[in-house]
Amino acid sequence: MEIRYKSTRSDVTVTASQAILQGLAEDGGLFVPTALPKLEKDLSELVGLSYQDLAYEIMHSFLTDFTEEELRHCINSAYDSKFDTEAIAPVVVKGGVSYLELFHGATIAFKDMALSILPHLMTTAAKKNGETKKIVILTATSGDTGKAAMAGFADVPGTEIIVFYPKDGVSHIQELQMVTQRGENTHVVAIRGNFDDAQTAVKQMFNDRAFGEELAAKGCRFSSANSINIGRLVPQIVYYVYAYCQMVKNGTVKVGEPINVTVPTGNFGNILAAWYAKQMGLPIAKLICASNVNRVLTDFFETGEYDRKREFILTSSPSMDILISSNLERLVYHICGNDSDRCRSFMEELAKTGSYTITDDMRAGLTDFRAGFASEEENFAGIRDLYESTGYVIDTHTGIANAVYRRYAAESGDQTPAVIASTASPFKFAVSVVGACKPGETEGKSDFALIDLLSEISGVKEPQAVTDIRTAPVRHDTVVDVAGMPDAVRNILL
Repeated sequence: MEIRYKSTRSDVTVTASQAILQGLAEDGGLFVPTALPKLEKDLSELVGLSYQDLAYEIMHSFLTDFTEEELRHCINSAYDSKFDTEAIAPVVVKGGVSYLELFHGATIAFKDMALSILPHLMTTAAKKNGETKKIVILTATSGDTGKAAMAGFADVPGTEIIVFYPKDGVSHIQELQMVTQRGENTHVVAIRGNFDDAQTAVKQMFNDRAFGEELAAKGCRFSSANSINIGRLVPQIVYYVYAYCQMVKNGTVKVGEPINVTVPTGNFGNILAAWYAKQMGLPIAKLICASNVNRVLTDFFETGEYDRKREFILTSSPSMDILISSNLERLVYHICGNDSDRCRSFMEELAKTGSYTITDDMRAGLTDFRAGFASEEENFAGIRDLYESTGYVIDTHTGIANAVYRRYAAESGDQTPAVIASTASPFKFAVSVVGACKPGETEGKSDFALIDLLSEISGVKEPQAVTDIRTAPVRHDTVVDVAGMPDAVRNILL
């Protein structure tokens, strides 16, 4: 069955490769599949597959204009020795809960799972569509996407990548990872603002036709490495199916038995991928959406109102410090009956007033979801409790999911086997993680001294990604106001 892609805001369709190349639809909407495919093989047949073979089984159902040879080349080029384990995304059972470790790639965060393959998908898509312009990857990051995208696209012929990040809105290690990035085609720009400011400005540049024509005249075209790109989202579906298969192999569940999935999320892409996995036939009972105190998603699921008009709070889980959850638009499109006109009206209302409220019939389409948020104190307490009871150390984003899930389980009595998406290595957030596990021991210590202490208390060797930045020179030091972002792009490209 051929799957095409259409905007959440209109009915024009394109192929998968065209959607990946464009990133964002011309009308500002996000590309969604015209149909959601089902798993083609029984789960019992999928259990024994390698990550690479499972990735092909899932992705070829969505990317139907890629040949088997093309898609397998992309998969095998992405999921190779850059990951520090053959399992790629292992499941670890601690404290009666399964943790899906998504941080074994080159930049020690879950973004590697999709951004390792996106450059291969994009360059293949360019060839398929006869694209001769240089592809300019324009990306806003709340901490992890930027580094993972640059690592993937560094020195890839025919591409340039420009990453914007909030100057005071990421951890020191995240910032070092970005500003030391090598590659002649990589560019990093800090902004005086928050992630939402960066993301909004990037979308505006995508939708600025005059700017696009200016770039085209210089032989360039924009595309995106954010999860607004369907080429980011489809690879994320894979690891939920893979997690289920591992839970079957280790005896946590039997084939066909349901699981609950908890995801720490800000931009809503990672948990949307889990929802797509459920639509394909993966036996997921509840999708638990975990937020930090920037609880805009929790409020949406509890009330039906999405309201970004609130204080933006910087937390110890910076990749979730987001008030404009772009991927939620895709879910809104699906629950309003795949009606692009209705979806567009909600997004226009959001842009105009800062909020929108879905209808009761749409809320009925959200019964698969539960949502909650955790405070800084709850997050740290949960990280400490897990460490003290099992010796297992998790990062602050996984900590949010851990706290939200355990409260949900206690309050609901739901004993369905659960997997938590563990989205980053604790070494990325050593200051906060050591502070949680060993209160009082961070005072006066540098980030790298705390990394050494974290390695000692966790029994885990420092990841190579951290070792690499200890002595790496800073290569990117540009800082601009939000209004100066378009000119920063011009200075780089034109």
